[in-house]
Amino acid sequence: MDFLKVIEKRHSTRKFQEKEVPRDLLDAIVELAGTAPSSRNSRSSDFMIIEDKDTIAAIADMRDSGSAFVKDAPAVIVILGDEDKTDMWLDNCAISATFVHLAATAMELGSCWVHVNGRRRSKTDESAGYAEDYLRNLLGVKDNMRIYCVVAVGYEL
Repeated sequence: MDFLKVIEKRHSTRKFQEKEVPRDLLDAIVELAGTAPSSRNSRSSDFMIIEDKDTIAAIADMRDSGSAFVKDAPAVIVILGDEDKTDMWLDNCAISATFVHLAATAMELGSCWVHVNGRRRSKTDESAGYAEDYLRNLLGVKDNMRIYCVVAVGYEL
């Protein structure tokens, strides 16, 4: 697909077909996202591809608002940043997440970003903690890695 068409076509998709996304497409999305510009070429972004339905359902429970739709996605890509590589990991992750969206669109897939970093699990109950801590425990994320966002990916309904 022509790049300008990709830009024009990209939008947030929150409803997905019950159709598996081939692993080679998910791998290609992550490989392309890995080419995103990064501060001083630090390449501080990393990615986790999640396809297990139970894990995806648990990811959808990370927040009481704005993440429930994730449970119906056939795949989730978690965007992480290595804060040991650069203090610009947040910016690098944002660029990488954008590349995930654009690559998914070019492959005729829908996607939607759910912000994690700095977001509380509950809008009304501070004792619920943070979405990042919940996901860190759920996914077994290493100490030096920070979770910036998750991107639901699938065929648009």
